[in-house]
Amino acid sequence: MGPLVSIVTPSFNQAPFLKRTIESVLTQDYPHVEYIVVDGGSTDGSLEIIREYAHRLAYWESVSDQGQTDAINKGFARATGKYLAWLNSDDVYQPGAIAEAVDYLEAHPDVGMVYGDCTFIDAQDQEIGRFPAAQTDYQRLRRGYVHIPQQASFFRADLWRKVGHVDPSFYFAMDYDLWVRLAREAPLVYLPGRVWASFRLHGEAKTIAADDRCWPEMLRVHYREGGHKLAPIVLKYQLRKLIAPLINWRRQRMFRHKSGDEKDA
Repeated sequence: MGPLVSIVTPSFNQAPFLKRTIESVLTQDYPHVEYIVVDGGSTDGSLEIIREYAHRLAYWESVSDQGQTDAINKGFARATGKYLAWLNSDDVYQPGAIAEAVDYLEAHPDVGMVYGDCTFIDAQDQEIGRFPAAQTDYQRLRRGYVHIPQQASFFRADLWRKVGHVDPSFYFAMDYDLWVRLAREAPLVYLPGRVWASFRLHGEAKTIAADDRCWPEMLRVHYREGGHKLAPIVLKYQLRKLIAPLINWRRQRMFRHKSGDEKDA
């Protein structure tokens, strides 16, 4: 029997995508999954969807909370698995993801977290791009070289307990903050060519709607870790501010165009 894996899905008013997310977890070929859904009191029909799968969930709730990080922390507080991951309620796992991640972590006990590749999908599940995943580590993370798709990452529960929970003061960069703290304690390993998840881009997604909050939060982590004002990550932020309108415009155009929301120019 393989080790238990705890997956947490934080959710709030994502009914159009929630069922697809839940199915992507429950149809994995790895049999030892503890699935926890923490909903923030949705009013869009999400509760009915969760109840449909309640008999297959280890735990679920639908009550008002303090946002995504609060939901993740509440879910992991109930988790009993050896390995942990969270999958947002508009993203999906690809077949075989959990089994492959567990196989690697079991074979490499020194590794704190493993992550694979991730595609971008639109609201209709059509692939519209690839996340630029790459190998990174503590020093490179400190320079702003992140390249970790959160949706395709799995880490050790004992390491999570050692470094502490996701910081609820972060709105966007809570995963970056966690990666830095994990990488300070153990290696993070990227397995190229293993597509483990799909990251959904749509009009209400945080990546589209609030990307401008990411880098300032990353700088909070940088200074907390003893970084200085002339570090590469600070210079990247200044450049990012200059070109952010172009990046956001291209990202918006990518998912709108490929999802059929606009005609070819």
